[in-house]
Amino acid sequence: MSDVVSLLSQIEDTGRDTRGPGYQRPGFSSTERDLREWFLAEAAHRGLDTEIDANGITWAWATPQGANAVVTGSHLDSVPGGGEFDGPLGVASALATFDVLKSSGALDQSTRPFALAVFPEEEGSRFGVACLGSRLLTGAIDADRALGLKDAAGDTFADVARGYGLDPNRIGRDQSRLAGIGSFIELHVEQGVGLINTDQAVAIGSSIIGHGRWHFAFSGQGNHAGTTPMSHRADPVVAASRVIGDIPTLAAATDASAVATVGRTLIHPGGTNVIASSMSFWLDIRHPDDAVVKQVLEAISRRAQDHGADSGVEVTISQESYSPTTHFTADLNSRLTSVLPDAPLLPSGAGHDAGILATHVPSAMLYVRNPTGVSHAPEEACEVDDQRAGVDALVKVLARELGIENALVDGNAAGPMTGGAQ
Repeated sequence: MSDVVSLLSQIEDTGRDTRGPGYQRPGFSSTERDLREWFLAEAAHRGLDTEIDANGITWAWATPQGANAVVTGSHLDSVPGGGEFDGPLGVASALATFDVLKSSGALDQSTRPFALAVFPEEEGSRFGVACLGSRLLTGAIDADRALGLKDAAGDTFADVARGYGLDPNRIGRDQSRLAGIGSFIELHVEQGVGLINTDQAVAIGSSIIGHGRWHFAFSGQGNHAGTTPMSHRADPVVAASRVIGDIPTLAAATDASAVATVGRTLIHPGGTNVIASSMSFWLDIRHPDDAVVKQVLEAISRRAQDHGADSGVEVTISQESYSPTTHFTADLNSRLTSVLPDAPLLPSGAGHDAGILATHVPSAMLYVRNPTGVSHAPEEACEVDDQRAGVDALVKVLARELGIENALVDGNAAGPMTGGAQ
């Protein structure tokens, strides 16, 4: 039995970015496969019954499958150059929590099924759609559209899924599995500053603000950098760059709390002495009011068309994903609050699989303090004591859901918990 700290240490070198700090753990990659195999081995060591479903979600059952199951887990993939805890903290905490519940003997008294889950391609860093596994499970993305998604190398999700051992004909909404989930609780490192100046290591999620991704494609005329006069150019890089420069002003003018980000661009063909023929960027917009998200998008889209027309460049805008503002299940959050009365309620500007599931099954989130407030970057952090405090909180929450809180108090896990033996 290992605690959360030692579990995370087992994978701390998997997917390290060889070009600098941070991690490269793309979804449906060999690195994510290595991480999945690590989880499967840890689950098997604990005697859990494992499976990978039609959508690539990994399940580890502590009991026979059945109705009204309690499920916890997160993801193992990362954004490019991401931090150590975004995703893996929730998976390692799920394993450590199982250890506590099992060693106490309390888990044997539960009448509800219990499972750990690992969702693939949560970050959307490979195919451009965040929370792809949970979207497929719930039908939030059409299976045919998902299978046609392409990565940067031009490989379709259908082909990659086959290589991952999945059958494209079986990918899509799984109503029977959804119907069997009674509650889903995801633990995640906090991706902001909500807990930094408090004495609390753990918060309860209240909502996930609306957010979406859009692809802006600018098509111009490729030509020679030395022989083409400035007056004769249709340069997509110029048009797209002007739009990118205007985005902060446009977002702030629409609503002071709106955020809009361009974190990825692509220039074709990418030669130093070549006027590009096309340029794309991906826009991320977030705000608690879905109407404001729409207004920000409309303002940026109008500006893109204007700059495109001024530069003689064609502009095409397409939506890749959108998740409206989601409030976590009130009854479930009330139960979390009953066992974690000091934990504050925090909204999140970051998307999560729990947010996708929340419109289909009772779902909740726990956030563990991040002393830097930085996420999606190497500076993301989580102190050892807070990691263990997160497991303690998850133990209490899951024991409440499984109906074994009294057995846990009476068993050998009574008193302060540290996520398992060290």
